[in-house]
Amino acid sequence: MADIGMKRVVKASYDEALARIPELLKEEGFGVLTRIDVRQTLKEKIGVDFRRYQILGACNPRFAHQALTTEVGIGVLLPCNVAVWEGDDGRTVVAAVDPMQTMAAQDPRLREVAGQVRERLERALSKLA
Repeated sequence: MADIGMKRVVKASYDEALARIPELLKEEGFGVLTRIDVRQTLKEKIGVDFRRYQILGACNPRFAHQALTTEVGIGVLLPCNVAVWEGDDGRTVVAAVDPMQTMAAQDPRLREVAGQVRERLERALSKLA
C-alpha cells in the first residue's frame, strides 16, 4: 500500500510533537484552524479505545485563496490536515497531506500552488526532531 501524505517518525514524544507542530507550521505561514482529538471523539461517540491521535487542520490563507480562485470546489480538500499519533511501537508519527496527491491530482492548474504548499509542509515536518 502506498503512503498517504508525507510521514515522519520523530524522536519527540507525542506531547512534544503536538506542542511544537503549530509553531513550525506558523513559521511557514500556516495557522491551525481546527484540532480533532480522535481518541477522545471515538471514546465519546462509540465507546472504543484508540491510540493517542490528533488531526490539526492547517491553513495558509494566501495559498488557500489562490487555490480557491483557481477552482472554487477545491474547498473540499481544505484545510491541509496534519496528523500526530502514537505508533504501535510507541514512537511518535507526524504526517501531513501531500497536496500533490490531492489538489494537483484533481486539477493540473493547481500544480504550482500545491507544490509550494507541499514544500512548506515538508519544511515544517523536517524541523521536528
